[in-house]
Amino acid sequence: MTTYKDSGVDIELGDACSKLAYEAAKGTFSGRKGMIGEPVIEEGGFTGMMDMGDFYLIQNDDGVGTKIEVAEKMRKFDTLGYDLIAMVADDGICVGAEVFSVTNTLDVPRLNREMVEGLMSGLKQAALEQKIVVPGGELAELGDALNGAVWNATAVGLVEKNKIITGADIEEGDTVLAFKSAGIRSNGMSLARHILKEKFGDNWVTQDFDGRSWGEVILTPSKIYHRAVLNLIGGYKQERKFSIKGLVHNTGGGIKGNLPRLLKKKGLGANLTNLPQPHEFMKKLQELGNVSDEEAYKTWNMGVGMMAVVDSADADKILEALKAEGIEAVAAGKVIGSPTIKLSI
Repeated sequence: MTTYKDSGVDIELGDACSKLAYEAAKGTFSGRKGMIGEPVIEEGGFTGMMDMGDFYLIQNDDGVGTKIEVAEKMRKFDTLGYDLIAMVADDGICVGAEVFSVTNTLDVPRLNREMVEGLMSGLKQAALEQKIVVPGGELAELGDALNGAVWNATAVGLVEKNKIITGADIEEGDTVLAFKSAGIRSNGMSLARHILKEKFGDNWVTQDFDGRSWGEVILTPSKIYHRAVLNLIGGYKQERKFSIKGLVHNTGGGIKGNLPRLLKKKGLGANLTNLPQPHEFMKKLQELGNVSDEEAYKTWNMGVGMMAVVDSADADKILEALKAEGIEAVAAGKVIGSPTIKLSI
């Protein structure tokens, strides 16, 4: 059986280091106690929040990870802007925040005009679609300190205090909606690359899968949920059309690693009996790498990019509204009274 650790990524170590980093970050919070911008402690949250009086300012960081290595092999860079915006804006929307600004940092051994032009054109297109500005960024040539490009971003947004989504109202019996993903997004990329390299060699990006090259499949741009969700719950000073009790960005760690970040606050879990089918290429990756279902569902999104918890009476209306916004979603299951996540796969 191939695991994520075989590709050089240790999820448990990553989680432990994240906790260390957050504990250190919390150590700075007292520095603004009683002042504008006082931080809000949100254990397990997807974004940082600061109290600005009438609203919360949110800020979070992420990047496209090793997906940029695939883009370099393909010499195709114009899709990664969608991945970059998705990683940070879809974290911000989890508390109901309207992300209005994204800055980015591109670190490379040597600058390449083709790469910069492709990355920035894709970023511009994705940002315009999400009504996000890119007020600045940084390009850094780091020579031998790097053996490949690294592209990260910081998102800034805001949410009115009476609109914040915390999961505090979630109850047993609520419905969990699963938003379908377009592809692998930017998580679990190292395992996918490891499997494909083991099977096809260094030039795996050119190998065929169902009429496309594996490189094209892996580079499928992320579906961004931020603006579609915002149109349902209302942006800053806008009317709230639908009530969503909780939102989860299904990133590293998969469903079992991310859904508890929302539900554990109230000692709840979920029984997911109607999840979307994983993408065919994910099933093929499992087959090629002899990857168990358990490992696959904690490494890749397996067809689910985001989850929402809603009142069961509102589920059908919200699903229809999401469809009108271009988001395919299904009622995947129910919230249960015990703190476990059960998957029927």
